[in-house]
Amino acid sequence: MEQTATEKKYNIWIVLLSIVIPLAVVALFGIRLKDYGITVTPLKFLPPIYATINGITAILLVTAVNAVKNGKRQLHERLMKVAIGCSVLFLLMYIAYHMTTEETKFGGEGAIRYVYFFILITHIALSVAVIPLVLISYVRALGQSFERHKKIARITYPLWLYVAVTGVVVYFMISPYYV
Repeated sequence: MEQTATEKKYNIWIVLLSIVIPLAVVALFGIRLKDYGITVTPLKFLPPIYATINGITAILLVTAVNAVKNGKRQLHERLMKVAIGCSVLFLLMYIAYHMTTEETKFGGEGAIRYVYFFILITHIALSVAVIPLVLISYVRALGQSFERHKKIARITYPLWLYVAVTGVVVYFMISPYYV
């Protein structure tokens, strides 16, 4: 199937955002505002909030998929827009937290340490991979290319759901070690 005019219009944005967002997160993740003479109160209250947002995103995704399977396309569309908004909100809070607060080290030992790092690494890798998938899925729906949307959404959905759920799991695993 051929790309719609809408897809062609947004292709450059999909590529740019898929590259710029992960690079910006990596760059900003290493910046501590205090190192630049900027006095800020550490935003230590953010992790449970953005973990909750991840949980809400997971619920929204499951609910949205159920909605579209039951023929409620408008509800599906609204829920997906909110899920995207939640992911953006998570990202902003995550960056703000890491720019103002010292890194927390996972203190678990033994097998749980390997489990934690497996979950964390897959969470991070898939959070990068899911960016273009979400954007492509959204743009295909926007362009009313629903068959093509459905094809990629079948890949996007489980990966995005995994990222949302493991975000919560990572939070609960590391939360005992927050200072």
